[in-house]
Amino acid sequence: MNRRFDLIVFDWDGTLFDSTGLIVRCIQSACRDVGADVPSDVDAAYVIGLGLSDALRHAAPGLAPDLYPALGARYRHHYIARQHELVLFDGTLPMLQALKQRNHWLAVATGKGRRGLDDALAHSQLKGLFNGTRTADETASKPDPMMLLELMREFGVDPERTLMVGDTTHDLQLAANAGTPRVAVSYGAHEPAAFGAFDPLFVAHSTRELHDWLLAHG
Repeated sequence: MNRRFDLIVFDWDGTLFDSTGLIVRCIQSACRDVGADVPSDVDAAYVIGLGLSDALRHAAPGLAPDLYPALGARYRHHYIARQHELVLFDGTLPMLQALKQRNHWLAVATGKGRRGLDDALAHSQLKGLFNGTRTADETASKPDPMMLLELMREFGVDPERTLMVGDTTHDLQLAANAGTPRVAVSYGAHEPAAFGAFDPLFVAHSTRELHDWLLAHG
């Protein structure tokens, strides 16, 4: 089958799952718990996609270094208590199934930890759809390209045959650092006005738009 990309790699939070609002509230609650300045919605959303340690240091830059473990523990507490609220964006499952039927390799590159991603996959309809996954704690936090480079090596796919799909500038910079084309979605954590600097092939404003573009151009 004629296609441009053999491997399509998705970010997780804000790209496949409608989790931006929950993550923002958990970051803010954790900061409040340890007495740190509570970041605005915009500042808390900006760190989504980074590894947890990097994210919390950006979200609470004035916190004493010895309090970051406590901040991380409080974030996990709030997130685990509410993760049952998370849902896929409408249309995500049919999109992934359609790509799978066209024999694309599908993968995930996420700032989540391995335990968190495995828990999410085990309790979602996505179990078994992905051929490979990488997390920040087992590689490096975005925008370091390690996650994407490892996935390309795993499947023997060249950068030009790999596509990264994400909702943040961290995802787009990751792809640029790895030398791969990228597509952005505007319905996640970052404002789409910032995407142009990373030269995405397309900016999707809904899962339906992303679905249609991937089937037509992927």
